[in-house]
Amino acid sequence: MEGNIILRNLTRWQSNVILLLTAIIWGTSYIFIKEALQGNLPAGLLNALRGLVFSGLMFCFFSKSICKINRTDFKIGLFSGLINFLGYQLQTSGLKYTTPSNSAFLTATYIVMIPFVVWFLLKRKPLPKSFLAIVLCFLGTIVLTNSFSKGFSLHYGDALTLIGAFFYALQIVYFSNTAAKANPFVIAFMLGLVQLIAGIGWSLSFELHAYAAINWGQALPPVIILGVFASFAAQLLQVIGQRNTDATSAGLILMTESLFGSLFSVIGGFEALTNNLLLGGLLIIVSILIMEINLRKIIFTRRKQFLFKSKQPHAKDKN
Repeated sequence: MEGNIILRNLTRWQSNVILLLTAIIWGTSYIFIKEALQGNLPAGLLNALRGLVFSGLMFCFFSKSICKINRTDFKIGLFSGLINFLGYQLQTSGLKYTTPSNSAFLTATYIVMIPFVVWFLLKRKPLPKSFLAIVLCFLGTIVLTNSFSKGFSLHYGDALTLIGAFFYALQIVYFSNTAAKANPFVIAFMLGLVQLIAGIGWSLSFELHAYAAINWGQALPPVIILGVFASFAAQLLQVIGQRNTDATSAGLILMTESLFGSLFSVIGGFEALTNNLLLGGLLIIVSILIMEINLRKIIFTRRKQFLFKSKQPHAKDKN
């Protein structure tokens, strides 16, 4: 019975609301990561602690499923976890040198990168609209980072975030081709466990010198919030929500993470609402919409429905 309550059938509307809640939670995570970093908590240790909370809660609630882990689950979980950790580590490290809004919008570019990762790895050529989307996304990145006035050169934090987005795209492509073979609760646990172990390894290798400066009173509360809500709760909500809605709807809803990330950043006083933020973010959002929406299918369906209705006899004709 474990997990059956969570995975019970939901309506499409309820599933979409759950995914919207997931996007809101992920949107708030940027300011909590920023707060932890401002407490001088190194990125590797931050991710290790976040993984500890995530994997610990997963085991508490889903131990029966996790204890049935098989070789396939382990391999998929391990590889997904390593890719996921690199994405988290680069994103977290980048956020130390950029704003939460920049991080949110630049992280969202993984949606535009996915078709090109598929092209490179699986030899499936992207649709023509993918090239338009990547151009708009590139322009949005230039505007967002104010490169027109400063000359085109990504800030260190922005560059790390974009590389992190690439690893998120890589993980999604990998997982989309292996998800049906694995138990989702086991994979979620493995994501947290690998994040914990890899984070500790990274931190002990590169961050020991920074431990003395950590302000635990400032850094620990946001890390606990991240582990409980942004990792454990949001991951489960995503698993539940995506089981009862289509991929396009899920992608469009989850991409609002970047909008919420920017909104909470401005509300939280981390940055001002500038023209570059608005225009750059808008261009990135448009590029994502181009990737997610099948306009040709929508237009064809609407045209077909219109033609069908026009051929139906009117009520007065029937008499």
